[in-house]
Amino acid sequence: MCAHVLVAEDDEMQAELIRRSLLAEGHSATVVHDGAAALDAARRLRPDLVVLDLMLPVVDGFGVCRVLRGGEEDIPVLMLTARSEEEDVLLGLELGADDYMTKPYSPRELMARIRT
Repeated sequence: MCAHVLVAEDDEMQAELIRRSLLAEGHSATVVHDGAAALDAARRLRPDLVVLDLMLPVVDGFGVCRVLRGGEEDIPVLMLTARSEEEDVLLGLELGADDYMTKPYSPRELMARIRT
């Protein structure tokens, strides 16, 4: 299944790696680099999935997830972040993230999680 994925990642190199991996799998991708842009793009584009970094400028990933889950958007969220402390993982899942991956990560594993 081809999906449109919104990638919210402040590190441009990481964002490009994710974008290229998605394209190689037959998906389309929109990349944004801050939380406010992620919220705007999610509302406008209605992506099939949001890959969400936590350490975004303007609005952090927790805030983005909180807003997405508090509104009418029912968009799956996969948090992909360097924050690996148990309390961060639990908070992300409690806020409604569908999955949580920590960096460093395997692009192949990320694509496998997106497929499922």
